[in-house]
Formats: sequence, C-alpha cells, structure tokens
Amino acid sequence: MATESSFDVVSKVDLQEAKNAVDQALKEIGTRFDLKDSASRIEWEKEELVVSAKDAHKLTAVIDILESKMIRRGIPLKNLDKKKIEEALGGTVRQRIAIKQGLSAEIAKKVTQEIKGSKLKVQAQIQGDSVRVSGKSRDDLQAVIARLKGVDFGIDLQFTNYR
Repeated sequence: MATESSFDVVSKVDLQEAKNAVDQALKEIGTRFDLKDSASRIEWEKEELVVSAKDAHKLTAVIDILESKMIRRGIPLKNLDKKKIEEALGGTVRQRIAIKQGLSAEIAKKVTQEIKGSKLKVQAQIQGDSVRVSGKSRDDLQAVIARLKGVDFGIDLQFTNYR
C-alpha cells in the first residue's frame, strides 16, 4: 500500500489571539505607573498595528509589553515586521508593525530549494502562500520537517494537513 502522504508548510498568525494580546497590553499600559497618563496607544489598521507614545523611550516600553503579551498568547515574534519609528503630530512618535501572514514567493522558493537540497524522495510545490510537500515515505516527510525546523527563514513555519 504505497499511497502518497503530504503536508503543507504555512505561516499563519491567529489574528483573534493577536487582538487579545493587544487588549491585554492596553490594559497593562493603563495600569502601569510610568505609562498611565502618557497617551500611549496601540491601534489596528487592517492587518497592521500602529503603536504611538510621547517619546521613543515610552514607545519601546509599550512595544515590550505588547511583545510579552504576544509571546504568552503563542504568537511568533518573527511574524511581526517592525517599520522605522516616525514622528507624529504633537511631538509624539509612532511605529507601524505589520503582521506577516502566509509565505511570500521569495520564502516559498527558499523552502523548496532547501527541500530539494535534502536529496530526499519528496516533491515540493508552491501553492499560493503555502508549500505542499508530498512523498511516499512518511519518514522522508518527517525528515523534511526536521530539516526545515533547523533552518531560519526569518518567519515562523507551521506544518499542517499532515496526511
């Protein structure tokens, strides 16, 4: 019985968990003595966070709080793309943080090249924002997963639909 087995390599962030982490961070910012009346905010704009504060020091404190809440909620920090700090109105500063969803074409190519470089008898196909890996031997598929976990692609990888 030599049926094909497969799995998908994806990179997803649970946006509901991210929203919960933002809510928890806002609650902590409201109660912390050094940030209580500092007009520090975290706002959603589509799939992007906008963090603003009175100065760069308070901004880094707010981002540290946000990152700690995201870690507790299981959101990988590798999927947060921080833009540069910019000046805003009223002498405040802000920073945009994009949440990366899915594999970009460049990262998908790197993943497939890594799989092909393993010399295992598996096939890798790019399917939109994921990579489907299929092969006859489940041991080969597990070896591919182990190999991909050992390589840093700059984004968190998940392995789904293992059949």
